Formats: sequence, structure tokens, C-alpha cells
Amino acid sequence: MLLDGVGWCRPQDTGTLFLPAYDNLAARPMSEVLTAYATISGSVSRGARYTIGGGSVSSIQATRLRKGMLIKLGDDLLRLLELTHLTPGKGRAFVQARMLNIRSGASADHKFRSEDTVERAVLDDREMQYLYEDGGGYHFMDTENFEQTHMSGDVLGKTTRYLIPNGLIRVQFYGEEPVGIDLPQTVELKVEDTPPSIKGATASAQIKPAKLETGLVVQVPAFINIGDTIRVNTETGDYQSRV
Repeated sequence: MLLDGVGWCRPQDTGTLFLPAYDNLAARPMSEVLTAYATISGSVSRGARYTIGGGSVSSIQATRLRKGMLIKLGDDLLRLLELTHLTPGKGRAFVQARMLNIRSGASADHKFRSEDTVERAVLDDREMQYLYEDGGGYHFMDTENFEQTHMSGDVLGKTTRYLIPNGLIRVQFYGEEPVGIDLPQTVELKVEDTPPSIKGATASAQIKPAKLETGLVVQVPAFINIGDTIRVNTETGDYQSRV
């Protein structure tokens, strides 16, 4: 189901159903838009995709929300940081969410009922080159048209620990708005500082901290030295192997 301005259609439709009686749909909450459509068509499909104001959203049940997803509540875009699924002894089950507003940088808590339908932002990945970081944020360049964009450290969060200048990365866009990066499962980073190994200690028994080129600190085996390149899991921040 696609929505564009005041016209939309379902995937099985060949044309677009226009709703001239509903002005400025792009500025209205999805719940109002769905209600308008249901009033005319008599049905709305869960999981359908809609395009509103340059960005796409799809409907998803609250119980299917996952950490890291980007959702839309009113005019706000929120990244799900933590989720807790709760079923009280009495009453209905619900999902408690800790979220980050990627536009304002503010954190917020929200409780979704298990039967709630939530607008999930549909993101478009573009290959970009990470350039540098300054007081204004982290700067990236599109490898096709050389246009540059930037994001704040609040938006990127802990993912900045895996950014290497001049490295290629997948930047996530909601419409034309950059909203995050899509990290690979592992990255290779150089060790800048780590204590020397203790003589007589076995590699399996000894671990030590190592500061990497991006500032990330990980625990590594005793045989890792300054100048070594290691592979790190971007989901856990754990050492994987020496390259």
C-alpha cells in the first residue's frame, strides 16, 4: 500500500485511490490516515508499506518491535534502544520501550499495548565514505554523486566506535534524511595501545585491555601487541581474532 500526497493504493491495486476529502495527509498521524482509508475501502492490511512526506513507513505489531528499529510516532523519529516485554498477573501484556529521538537527541520511555500497531520507518541504505568528525558531527560523502551529509554523535551513538576515516559504510536514510549507519557484523581495527604481556602467563589465561584506533577499548588475548590489527564484533564489541 503506497501513500503519496493525497493518493494511495494497495499492492494488489493497479491504480491509486485518491482521497480529496482529506487534505494534507502527509502531515497527519498514520492512525488518522488508516482510519480514512478503512472508512472508504473497509480494510487495511497489516504489514503494508506507506510513503508519507518523502519517507516510507510500514505497520508492525508492537510485540514484533526489536532493538535498533526506527519507528515514527507523530512527527518524531525514534530509535528503539531497549525493549521489555511484560505480562502482568492482571491486565493485558505490554511492551516497555526506551527510545532516542534522533531529531532532538532526547530520550523517552513509552509503553505499547501488545495489540498496538506501530509505524516502522522503512530505510534506504546508500554506500558512503566516512570523511571526518568535528564539532558539527560526523561527515559522510556519497560515492556516486559526491554529495556530503552529516549526523550528530547522539544519532549515531556507539556506532561511532567503528568508523574509520575514508572507510566505506552503509548510511541509512529515511526519505532524504540520514538517520544512522548499517554496520557490518565485524570490523578490522588497529591496536594503538595495550600493556605488554606478562612473562610466564599463558595466552589462554591472560587477557588485557587494548585501545583501538577509533578509541574503542576491548579485552584481548595476551599475545596481541601494539600495531596489530584485530577483528571486532560490532554487536557485542568483543574481540574475535587477530588479522
